[in-house]
Order: sequence, then C-alpha cells, then structure tokens
Amino acid sequence: MDANLIQPLAERVRPKTLDDYVGQKHLVGDNAILRKMIESGRISSFILWGPPGVGKTTLAGIIAKKLNRAFYTLSAISSGVKDVREVIDKAKGARLFNPEPPILFIDEIHRFSKAQQDSLLGAVEQGIIVLIGATTENPSFEVITPLLSRCQVFVLKYQEDADLMELAQRVIKEDKILKEKKIFFDETDALIRFASGDARKLLNIIELVINAEENSDEIHFTNEKVTNRLQENPNAYDKNGEMHYDIISAFIKSIRGSDPDGAIYWLARMVDGGEDPKFIARRLVISAAEDIGLANPNALLLANACFDTIHKIGWPEGRIVLAETTIYLATSPKSNSAYLSIDAALRNVKETGNLSVPLHLRNAPTKLMENLDYGKEYKYSHDYPGHFVIQEFLPKKISKTQFWLPQDNPAENKLTERMKSLWGNHKKY
Repeated sequence: MDANLIQPLAERVRPKTLDDYVGQKHLVGDNAILRKMIESGRISSFILWGPPGVGKTTLAGIIAKKLNRAFYTLSAISSGVKDVREVIDKAKGARLFNPEPPILFIDEIHRFSKAQQDSLLGAVEQGIIVLIGATTENPSFEVITPLLSRCQVFVLKYQEDADLMELAQRVIKEDKILKEKKIFFDETDALIRFASGDARKLLNIIELVINAEENSDEIHFTNEKVTNRLQENPNAYDKNGEMHYDIISAFIKSIRGSDPDGAIYWLARMVDGGEDPKFIARRLVISAAEDIGLANPNALLLANACFDTIHKIGWPEGRIVLAETTIYLATSPKSNSAYLSIDAALRNVKETGNLSVPLHLRNAPTKLMENLDYGKEYKYSHDYPGHFVIQEFLPKKISKTQFWLPQDNPAENKLTERMKSLWGNHKKY
C-alpha cells in the first residue's frame, strides 16, 4: 500500500497551495496582506500566533513551496542553540545556489529560551534566513524584544463553523481513502462543537468515527454517534496537546464558578502534564481582573505577585504559589463590572466615532489655545469641598451615558454609596 494512504487523515489532506487552504481569509484571502506578500515573492520574517489546529505549520510549508526556497524546520521542544547554528550555517551555504534567503520555520517558538532566541538575531537581521515562527502564546510575553521587533506578527483565528464544514465536505470527496466510501453528514452540531474551531480536531474526529465503521457501506454522522465515539475514546481527537486549551478553560470556569476543588484539580492536571507555569500565572492575572474585579481588588495584586514569583522560582515550588492564588481567586466574591464597562465603552466608541474633547477638559499649553477657550471653565476638583465638584466629563453627544454599572457585592456597594453621595441625581447609581 502507498505510504501516503496509511498516514493520519490530517496529514493526507494537508493543503499544498493557498487555494486549498481553508480559513484565515483575513490573512490569505483575495488581496489580504499575507497573500499579497507571498504572491509578490518578497517576504520578511514573521510570527504566526494562534491556537492549535488553525494551520500555522501548513501555511509555512505552503509559503516555502510557493517561493521555491530552501526550507528548514526546527521544533522548539527538541532543538537547542547548536541546532539553530547548524541550520544557519546550512542557510549560508544554500545562498550560493539561490540568492533568496532560505526559510527557517520554528514551531512553538515560545518554548525557545532567551539564549536560543538570541542565536537567531544576527541571521534574521542580516537576511541570512527568513524566520517564520509559530506560537500559541502571546509573542509579546514569550519572544525577546529584539527578535520581535524584527518580525511582523500575524494573528490566526479559530476556524469559523462554515470553514470547518467546507473542510469536512472537501476531505470526504478528495481524500484517496474517504472518497471510496459513502459518507453523509446528517447532523453536524456535535462535530462542530467538539472541534472547537480546530481543523485538526475536526479531521481526527471524522477519522475516529469512520474507522469505527470501516465495514459499513454507508457512514452517517449524527450528533449522538459523534458524542458516543468521543466518550469511548476521550483522547482520540487530542493527539497533539490540544487538551491544553480544554483544561485551561475548565480551570478558569471553576475559578469563576467559585469552586476551589474543581480549580485545584484542573491546576493539578496542568502541573502533572508539564504545563508552562507562566501560562497558568498569566491566566490567573486575567481571571482576577475579568471575573473578580472590583468585588475584591486585592485578587489582582495577589495574581500579579504570583506571576512575578513564578518568574523567579519556576517548578517545583511554583505549584504552591499557583495553588495559593487559585484558591484565593476561587473563594473570592465575583464581579465582571469592570470587564463589562470597558466593552460597553468600546462599543460606544465604534458607534459614535471620534467625538471631540469638550473645551473645558482640553489642555492649554499655548496662548493661542487659551484664547480659543481651551481649558476655560474647567473646575479643579481639589479647590472644592471634599475634593469634588459636579461637571461633565463626556462629549456632549453622549453626555450622562453610564458605562460602569456596579454589581451587588460588599466592595462595590461601598463604591456605589460613595458615588451616590457625590453625584446625587446626576448619575444613576
């Protein structure tokens, strides 16, 4: 049998051209920025940032093939500084035969140490290689500033439901094995839900269901069948670490739901699985701001202290710091009023555009501005009793709009009472 036929489905149907590539239209659709760069034949170093299974590795391979460049690949999990230097030496040799710089693709570049990333700097800066990095983590945190400043960052998104179904229909028609079978998608809700925007998960689920019925003349996908197959094989659609995202989701939801036992259990799963402690600590900082917020502002201070401490001590003692912070956040009162308020304000900004700053709130550093009434009639709060005076701080068009809606918890109740005592009937607290 042809070796290609015994590869996993995800490998058999890996796209070879941009036209076969599903999703990420904001990057590779008609006239999109990355597609135009590729078609011009001139690319600079960049980093692909996005969740697993959205096509980062595939896209790097398509680019190398399209540009007919030498293509080297390293995994940050198994490669060291020595491996990086060897590839750079090979790239210098390849330039003798092709004036265009080879492409070096580094998967999971966020796992590279500072020393490993430093070893790339000179080659990237001198144009010896074009670096394409792939990461599931925010490059701002995980890629050293000198290297990040020499790379563009392109954000890949979870696949849309329509993109996933386009892929599903394509593979049953074009794959060498599947096109010989009669496959029907009678129901797709469970298939799409379990795939969670991840194309590789989708293909693994399809393969799992089909393999379970390999002797059937017809294979019909239903919600019940997909759910049952995954319950029987809980790891079958999670072969390459995608459970990382499912577990962090369960972890954060346990904290949000004020269940310290659930939160500690999912923390233990991540610790046991070798998760990066900085990844967990960052999520705790986000949870402290998003889910606890003003109900207990000390949560953010503790989460930030946890993040700093993890950078200093790492494993194994870091597990204790993470556990302390996790329990504190899970047992804290919850409020998302700050989170809702900034989102409400952002929606308002998109709807109303760039409203002018009222004259009394403008600064007047020059005589001309002063003559134009910049800053006129502004009331300096400290000149008034209680360091407060009623005045308008919003543009006229949205005057009296209220973005922060305090929630019912002891800490915010105190803030509400203070706002009522200051603003009276001028604001609806």
